[in-house]
Amino acid sequence: MTDLMKLVEASSLREDSLEFEIGDTVNVHTRILEGDKERVQIFSGTIISRKGSGSRESFTVRRIVAGEGVERTFPVNTPKIAQLEIVRHGKVRRAKLFYLRDRVGKATRLKERRAKK
Repeated sequence: MTDLMKLVEASSLREDSLEFEIGDTVNVHTRILEGDKERVQIFSGTIISRKGSGSRESFTVRRIVAGEGVERTFPVNTPKIAQLEIVRHGKVRRAKLFYLRDRVGKATRLKERRAKK
């Protein structure tokens, strides 16, 4: 049964896989349709979670806007994501960074980690 699921999901996966990890600060370039025009909007923030697998995989990006925390969840395999640009790598010791929701200002900063080669 799982082999059949993998076969069906293979058609909906991205050709160019997004390489990122929890704690990375990223710029997510999202395609937005307005009428018949298409534009790209950038959502920048820290990746606080990644869940699911295959075509159901998604990640959550958090940023602070005007003193208020804003989170947005993106599916990994959507064609709406034009590009995922990694700004810096954060050094983290856990899989989910939900503790950042309780922090404000400089307390939300993560130490920088050297990039893997």
